[in-house]
Amino acid sequence: MSDVVGEARQRDQRERPDFSKNANMAATAPAFLSVHDIHSYYGESYIVQGVSFNVHEGEILALLGRNGAGKTSTLRTLARLDSPSLTYGEIWLDHRHLHTMSSHEAAVAGVVLVPEDRRIIPGLTVEENLQLAQIAEPIGWSIERLYDLFPRLGERRVQEGVTLSGGEQQMLSIARALARDIKVLLLDEPYEGLAPVIVDEIEKTLEVIKQQGITTILVEQNAIRALELADRCVILDTGKVVFDGSAKEVLDNKELREEYLAV
Repeated sequence: MSDVVGEARQRDQRERPDFSKNANMAATAPAFLSVHDIHSYYGESYIVQGVSFNVHEGEILALLGRNGAGKTSTLRTLARLDSPSLTYGEIWLDHRHLHTMSSHEAAVAGVVLVPEDRRIIPGLTVEENLQLAQIAEPIGWSIERLYDLFPRLGERRVQEGVTLSGGEQQMLSIARALARDIKVLLLDEPYEGLAPVIVDEIEKTLEVIKQQGITTILVEQNAIRALELADRCVILDTGKVVFDGSAKEVLDNKELREEYLAV
C-alpha cells in the first residue's frame, strides 16, 4: 500500500496554483486537533491523499471543495469509521492519538460525526433518540438544556423522530451529538435541502456551540454560507489540501473560489 501512496505523490508533481502556501494557521497557539499526512482508501480507491491541517479549540473550520474532493471521507477518517480505512498518517486530539482508536473509542474521546443522512432512529420519539445517546458515559448536555437550545424539539418531544421536517431532523441529529460529552463536532452537509430560515437557525446554534468551546468542522456545498460562519477554511481538491487559511481570505479571493468551489 505504501507503494501506492508513493506513486500517487509522484503523480501529483504537476503544476497547479498552490494557495496552501498562504496558510494562516495561528502558529502561536497549540493545535487542539492535528491532522498530519492522512491517507485513506475505499477499497482500492485512493480518496484522501496526504491531508494535513490543524484546528484550534472552539474554532469553526469549513472543509470545502467540489464533489468528490474527499471531504466526507476526511470526516469519516477523523471519526475513525470502518470505511474509509486510514492506512497512513496521524490524528491527534488534545495530545491523544486518534489514529489508533476505533470509532467507539474516538466517540468516547469526544469526536462525533453528524452524517448527511442524519440517521434518526425509526420507532423512537425525539426524547427517546436523545435518551439513547445518553445510555452510556460520557454524558454531555442535559435533555432540558438541549430543549432550551432547540425549542422546536421540546415541543415535539413525544413525536417520532423520523416524522419531523428535514430542518427539525437536523436539529435532532445535532442535539443527539451534544447529548454526548463532545469536543469536536463533525457536520456533513447540514444545510442540505433546508430553507434559508432554517439554515439561519442552525447557524445560530453553531455559534452557541462555539461559545461553549466545542470545535466544529463543517463540510457544506453552500460554500458562501459556510465561509461566512467559519473562522478558517481548508479546501480539498482530488483528496489533497490546496488552501489552508482564514475564511475571509476565501471570501475575498474570487480566483480561488472559482478554481476550487465554482462560486
